[in-house]
Amino acid sequence: MSQELEPLFKKMLGLGVDTLLVSDLHVIRWLTGFSGSNARVLLNRDHSALFTDFRYGEQVKHEVDAMESIVIQSSFIDTFVEGGYLLGKSLGIQSEQMTVYDAGQLGDRLTGVDIVPVHCFFDEFRELKNEREIAWMKQAAEISEKVFEEILPLISTRTTEAEIAAEISYRHKRYGAEKDSFDPIVASGTRSALPHAKPANETFSPGNLIVIDMGCICNGYASDQTRTVAFGRIADEARKIYEITREAQQLGIEAARPGLPAKELDALVRGYIDKSGYGEYFGHGLGHGVGVEVHEKPRLGKTSEDNLLSGSVFTIEPGIYLPGKFGVRIEDTVVMGESAVVPFQSFTKELIEL
Repeated sequence: MSQELEPLFKKMLGLGVDTLLVSDLHVIRWLTGFSGSNARVLLNRDHSALFTDFRYGEQVKHEVDAMESIVIQSSFIDTFVEGGYLLGKSLGIQSEQMTVYDAGQLGDRLTGVDIVPVHCFFDEFRELKNEREIAWMKQAAEISEKVFEEILPLISTRTTEAEIAAEISYRHKRYGAEKDSFDPIVASGTRSALPHAKPANETFSPGNLIVIDMGCICNGYASDQTRTVAFGRIADEARKIYEITREAQQLGIEAARPGLPAKELDALVRGYIDKSGYGEYFGHGLGHGVGVEVHEKPRLGKTSEDNLLSGSVFTIEPGIYLPGKFGVRIEDTVVMGESAVVPFQSFTKELIEL
């Protein structure tokens, strides 16, 4: 494992950091496999260790073999300071994770040690997925697709958005997922024009579009997918918007190439929707990276500075939302290969009329 950590140690050296305190649980899951809700990791070339509390004393034995695991009896700060675990003269902290209070506590307790804030330290390492990570994400995508296919027949004038969302969560776990990767979105009628609508206790009405955005976690890794379906016969305008969105999403899949700036792919798809007359109704970015978090690098948007790299996993999800009327979003998660992207999802993107 020390060889796998070597790129991290080299970056730490360049930043003048002897020991790095990791407090982000998503990073800790990525780094060690530990899935508990309370942990810290100290990274040091001479001695790296994961610290957790009594509740996870047995769990950590089964999940962590990458480094030593230590069950603490007091607070993390007390343990680090009094146990002599903070090696070297400089301690890096995740500035986007640690509170000002905790940073102050560390500074007060440590003498002769410089506190060095580092920002988004792990992003570049997490962005490129290995074969094992991709396999887990494919597994998560397969579970979500199976669940999606099962919940479509449950949609009726007697069921509610909230009930369908509950079925998604239940069936994800039933088929082996740890949990949802985010709260499912099930939005019909005028609520489908809300990109992140919360499922309501409202039944479905014929003639409406339904946006269903869902994903799950397998072995710590997320899936993310969106399909829009019609409940009964829909108006011609809604059908037209659906086709524009579908074509735009397919354009994004076909145009994605390694090394392409993410904002250029966003601009290409956004331009297609704009030329179709609906540019003002596509207000969010084209997509985002997916991994141990459902939103991570790269970011696909107008101002993104990221490039699309071989081995990165991200979504392509254009949407058109007409306030007070309806909305359409279609989303696949894709992995960038040597020359093009390959979607994890295979479920049809032709309009389904239930």
